[in-house]
Amino acid sequence: MARAVPLLAILAMLLTTTTAGGDAPPGKIAVIGAGIGGSAVAHFLQQHFGPRVQIVVYEKGAVGGRLATISVNKQNYESGAASFHSLSLHMQDFIKLLGLRQRREVVGRSAIFGGEHFVLEETDWYLLNLFRLWWHYGISFLRLQMWVEEVMEKFMRIYKYQAHGYAFSGVEELLYSLGEATFVNMTQRSVAESLLQVGVTQRFIDDVVSAVLRASYGQSASMPAFAGAMSLAGAQGNLWSVEGGNKQVCSGLLKLAKASVIQATVTSVTLHTTEGKALYQVGYESDRGNNSEFYDIVVIAAPLHLDNSSNNITFEGFTPPIDDIQGTFQPTVVSLVHGYLNSSYFGFPDPKLFPFANILTTDFPSFFCTLDNICPVNISASFRRKQPQEAAVWRVQSPKPLFRTELKTLFRSYYSVQTAEWQAHPLYGSRRSLPKFVLHDQLFYLNALEWAASSVEMMAVAAKNVALLAYNRWYQDLDKIDQKDLIHKVKTEL
Repeated sequence: MARAVPLLAILAMLLTTTTAGGDAPPGKIAVIGAGIGGSAVAHFLQQHFGPRVQIVVYEKGAVGGRLATISVNKQNYESGAASFHSLSLHMQDFIKLLGLRQRREVVGRSAIFGGEHFVLEETDWYLLNLFRLWWHYGISFLRLQMWVEEVMEKFMRIYKYQAHGYAFSGVEELLYSLGEATFVNMTQRSVAESLLQVGVTQRFIDDVVSAVLRASYGQSASMPAFAGAMSLAGAQGNLWSVEGGNKQVCSGLLKLAKASVIQATVTSVTLHTTEGKALYQVGYESDRGNNSEFYDIVVIAAPLHLDNSSNNITFEGFTPPIDDIQGTFQPTVVSLVHGYLNSSYFGFPDPKLFPFANILTTDFPSFFCTLDNICPVNISASFRRKQPQEAAVWRVQSPKPLFRTELKTLFRSYYSVQTAEWQAHPLYGSRRSLPKFVLHDQLFYLNALEWAASSVEMMAVAAKNVALLAYNRWYQDLDKIDQKDLIHKVKTEL
């Protein structure tokens, strides 16, 4: 099948978007990536521009991206992001909008393993847990909590700014609007340095803080303080997940946006300019061969980095050229192991006496970061967690695929091992500056925000920002972009 002549395609696109006058909405928008960022931005774009806009989403893999499940014994288990914090307001809005339900939590005790013994063990009594923290670490845990709460109180301003239609062209501009120079500086200094400054002891950082950061990012307390604060906030408070699987949020938002999903790998974005109007030609490869389409707006909702050839999009026709997004990503391997835990490795020769469902580690770089006795995505009223002496499904998070000897270290025996491997988070400290959301006039990079902090909710925040950015730039409402002193502006608008 012959490809369309670019000039004719451009003229056709111009006719569909300019005949209605200067206030006409865009005709077609491309979103590259159908993870939570791409799905959320498709929803927000449709919400702002209205039902007339046509949204096309390109996805080379499965819808959901890093929200994914693996089937074990005819039950599905989360292999990607497993839970969300109670302050994840966009995610809470999504499940209400889609009519989904929060999955009930099956309580299990946690412990931190130091390589030879447990350095901290949770009990069933809240006051006893507090006493143990105080006995081991003094008031360091209170100082940590105060530091995290101060950061989160300022970060939560983003929801109010977005509700009033404000957007930011770059990550630094967004952070500055929330916490001024403090937040920007937190992307350049380490978690350890910041916590030591507020009186948290080195021992608490080594034992507890590092374990939490390993569980969420697979990185140490030398990572930047802002990303670390977001991670530590996620370790506190109530966590929840979606009944039936978290990936349902992505498919639900795409359906709500009436987006067309094309199973393909995007290879290029080429700029064409006709009568001063920018059009973007998106080239892609699918089972049907190579093809391309023209769009008014393009949103890249997938990581762009030099060490990931699978997201190697070339940018053509841009002057000045679009810079490569420099930086490295942290590989993460999730292994779902159906088997019998080797409790002796953790100091419990009798498996019946092993009390923990969640194990974090401090021994960086140990061969595993976390070990969790996990529940399926569908939980019946009669469901109970497997006893430690029974065969259960354990989720092991590690920086590399587990060798058989390592599996034998953690498990007495096992029936099956299934793995998911991906570039989960940026390797913080591997790039010097914070990237921009705006790559060109109507070409946006949603995943820029994960270079400040990476989580499902952060991608939803970035999606809302990019949708507002596209909307405000399309209609030239520049007063809504990169405004200073927003906290006072928003108060006067109420």
